[in-house]
Amino acid sequence: MKKSEIIDALAQNTGLTKIDIEKVYNGTFELFKDELAKGNSIAVSGFGTFKISHRNARKGHNPQTGEAINIAASNNVSFKAGTDLKKAVNK
Repeated sequence: MKKSEIIDALAQNTGLTKIDIEKVYNGTFELFKDELAKGNSIAVSGFGTFKISHRNARKGHNPQTGEAINIAASNNVSFKAGTDLKKAVNK
């Protein structure tokens, strides 16, 4: 489902204008991005939890050449589905 499809569906379901829905949509994901960038987790009751997990620097290799490379440390977003979401997708 694309952004425009989500906005259309929410506008139909709520009776709000697409402009208002788009403001809420954009604001929600900006807030998620900002909080995750600060290292905070985001728990959406019944849906799931987004959090940052850290990967340490490590050595790897280029699969084409076999050359050893250093892989830098990085932060990644992980998601753990909540109970309600798990039940909904396993019906």
